[in-house]
Amino acid sequence: MVAVGKGIVYLVGAGPGDPGLITVKGAELLRKADVIIYDRLAGHRLTALARPGAEVIYVGKSPDCHTLKQAEINSLLVAKAREGKLVVRLKGGDPFVFGRGGEEAEALVEAGIDFEVVPGVTSAIAVPAYAGIPVTHRDFTSTLAVITGNEDPTKENPGIAWDKIATGAGTLVFLMGMANLPAIVRRLVENGRSPQTPAALVRRGAGPEQQTLTGTLEDICEKAKLAEFKNPAVIIVGDVVSLREKLNWFEKKPLFGKRVLVTRSREQASALSAAIEEAGGEALEFPVIRVVEPEDYGPLDRTISNLKTYDWVIFTSVNGVQAFFRRLRHHRKDVRELHQARLCAIGPKTGEALENYGLLVETVPEKYRAEEIIEVLRDRIGGGTKILLPRADIARKVLPEALRQMGADVTEVTAYRTVAGDGDSSRIREMLARGEIHLITFTSSSTIRNLVKMLNAPDLQALLKNVVVACIGPVTAGTARELGLKVDVVAEEYTIEGLVRSLLGYYGLQTV
Repeated sequence: MVAVGKGIVYLVGAGPGDPGLITVKGAELLRKADVIIYDRLAGHRLTALARPGAEVIYVGKSPDCHTLKQAEINSLLVAKAREGKLVVRLKGGDPFVFGRGGEEAEALVEAGIDFEVVPGVTSAIAVPAYAGIPVTHRDFTSTLAVITGNEDPTKENPGIAWDKIATGAGTLVFLMGMANLPAIVRRLVENGRSPQTPAALVRRGAGPEQQTLTGTLEDICEKAKLAEFKNPAVIIVGDVVSLREKLNWFEKKPLFGKRVLVTRSREQASALSAAIEEAGGEALEFPVIRVVEPEDYGPLDRTISNLKTYDWVIFTSVNGVQAFFRRLRHHRKDVRELHQARLCAIGPKTGEALENYGLLVETVPEKYRAEEIIEVLRDRIGGGTKILLPRADIARKVLPEALRQMGADVTEVTAYRTVAGDGDSSRIREMLARGEIHLITFTSSSTIRNLVKMLNAPDLQALLKNVVVACIGPVTAGTARELGLKVDVVAEEYTIEGLVRSLLGYYGLQTV
């Protein structure tokens, strides 16, 4: 056990690309860490797990650029731990598989710093698997060798015994070897590997930009040259490569290759992100709205003190339900205060949120917008019917105005506010400019307004020219068009599930 106040470094494997492949322990440490020091291949999706106030430091390396030299990274780990902090050193793949984790561990031992290793899923196994290539198979081979691709195969005293490795294992996996591919192939063939041996190159494996190229040792170099194949890539050599045609699963997923910008609030993004990733896409969460408390609780508190006087309470969102009941609990009250009121909810998720409090919802319109509620309630509301409407500060006025025209006595009260998010808009703008975001989802008019404001692009139409825009319903789509956006997808059912179904329909694919 580490002494209280004493720093510790965890060498954590991030896995190969899919953020879902990090271990449970690794994710828990990211949420607890005081400092996260991460590599180029570890990715922003995982650093997003950092708790508020955590220090996040990028020390990535690429073939042509090193943010910090290895000795400097070692010194940084020691320095942060000596400040008494819990440090996570987040490394792509596994820390001890060509990740220089052993060197960092040695530096920590020499400095007297406690450390632990949290293994990760190595790209040597996971990337071939995501390309439909099992590295071992009973009918093909029972041996596997993982080899660095960074060593110059032409040097006089190589660290790789090419005469043994070429034929000594059925499957050979070379990591980060694209620059040396011709020399690697030559060494293998010179040392007895057949030129007809199947070979595969997988670039940016286990992510939406995964590319796979197959051939043989005889032609793989020419194919790579024509395709301009570059690192980061994994090279697989062996008969198991022939199984890819049959076992290719990841690249056949309906949203494979699509990076989807999810603009919902952080608290609500997970359901949509999970559905996108289940369909093979990458969900890039960029919350453009935050749900916060009202500036003044006075109006809501007054309605809570008079709940028994209302005939109906209409909830228009899950946020409204949660905010209302938080305030109810604050006043030491519970659902018994609503025993005289009939409940109406816009949307099944809002209804489910109410049922979670043990309440039965009398009305959930088939279409989940204010206009439909008006039609449903038209025959149930008379002159003087008292209606409470707890919702967002910027909600549309269509519903309360129509209810008043029907003779109802409507109390519209702010239960929560939505404000602009505080994410890195410059990064999103750059990714859009580089064509790295393929689709944007909007689940409310406020998500559209805030994204447009945060991007602050002089030519928004040009920036989004090749981006598919998907909206959860016609009201949201109308706002998008008002702001000059081209809308490609409008969900027929105004739910997250309906939005995903409409997306798959847009691409001519089956529903997941």
